[in-house]
Amino acid sequence: MVDSPVFSPVRIGPVTLRNRVIRSAAFENMAYGNSPSRDLYDYHTAVARGGVGMTTLAYASVSRSGLSFDGQLWMRPEIVPGLRQITDAVHAEGARVSIQLGHCGNMTHRSTCGCTPVGASSGFNLYSPTFVRGLKVAEIKQIVKDFGNAVCLAREAGFDCVEIHAGHGYLISQFLSPYTNRRRDAYGGPLENRMRFMREVMEEVMRAAGSDMGLMVKMNMHDGFRRGMQTRECLEVAKELERLGAHALVLSAGFVSKAPMEVMRGAMPLRTLSHYMDPAKFWWLKVFVRLFGRSIIPTRPWSEGYFLDEAKLFRAAVKMPLIYVGGLVSLAKMEEVLEEGFQGLQVARALIRDTDFVKHLQDGTYKCSACGHSNYCIGRMYTLEMRCHTCVKDMPKSLEKEVESLERLGADRV
Repeated sequence: MVDSPVFSPVRIGPVTLRNRVIRSAAFENMAYGNSPSRDLYDYHTAVARGGVGMTTLAYASVSRSGLSFDGQLWMRPEIVPGLRQITDAVHAEGARVSIQLGHCGNMTHRSTCGCTPVGASSGFNLYSPTFVRGLKVAEIKQIVKDFGNAVCLAREAGFDCVEIHAGHGYLISQFLSPYTNRRRDAYGGPLENRMRFMREVMEEVMRAAGSDMGLMVKMNMHDGFRRGMQTRECLEVAKELERLGAHALVLSAGFVSKAPMEVMRGAMPLRTLSHYMDPAKFWWLKVFVRLFGRSIIPTRPWSEGYFLDEAKLFRAAVKMPLIYVGGLVSLAKMEEVLEEGFQGLQVARALIRDTDFVKHLQDGTYKCSACGHSNYCIGRMYTLEMRCHTCVKDMPKSLEKEVESLERLGADRV
């Protein structure tokens, strides 16, 4: 067995993990009908069996209005038994289990969320595309309560930790960012006001989490474009989250509706993305993506540990535990991140490629993931369940060629 600090225990608030590796909240698209499924159960159980310290169920919405996808979890009492089956199975494998809670804000459509999409401010969102209505104060207060209720349901379902999604251009991030928050009331204007919604959510979820659940927050270190939040303001957000009592921060970056590859890096596999779109619903979008996709979703070069240099600024600014996410595929880079003072390591694509990734690192089978960074899993997950291309049978030749091309490009940049 490999002796490494990566495999040493770590605490997140009141919860102890057997090692430092956490399956990050990369969207699975396996909650068919917004409810737990056998696919979701099998995947997270396999990841737990494969050796992670904790696995995270991704992007569960706190309310119907916060749904982006039909395959996304919607927190409500009737799904608690199904979630409990997943948490019990993960615990039986010796791992802890977390759930990411959020609200998509303006990144949805009426057909999915059941209402006119809402956000920090009114406007038009090209992501759907759809018109968006700014939230009224009373509605903001209700969504705050929805976050607290979702944490209570997570406890009932057996989760050890919750991760509040305050990044990537979803609703909390929409309030934080001057790009999407043009309000003139107490929730808009200077950063102190733009943090108000986040502050109210945190106070509510901290009460709901109590003394026995770990509470993490995923936040941006920057939005990824000129009119968005920059590192200076994000450092202030981190300090405020520390003051509010979060047990750990997950440091990310990017805005899904404006700078998606800032989050994930590399190139979006546009042929894959358009191929899986339903032609009956999105024929026009398929054509648009093929013709103009590269201009609206530009490539961002991938390199291992691509957020680390910026994350060090946050490590110097706060004393609380920090969890690094962003391009971790090797044991050596994981050890380097821990040496820089980070407490946890979030991994996604390496665990999509191989659910036994951590076990193989620990037993010395290999030192680095075989993930080729084609991002096929990302191009596919917006329409179908998350899969690595190595797990897909009878893939069209055109998609095979795209994967091969992007993997060659990724290998040149490593």
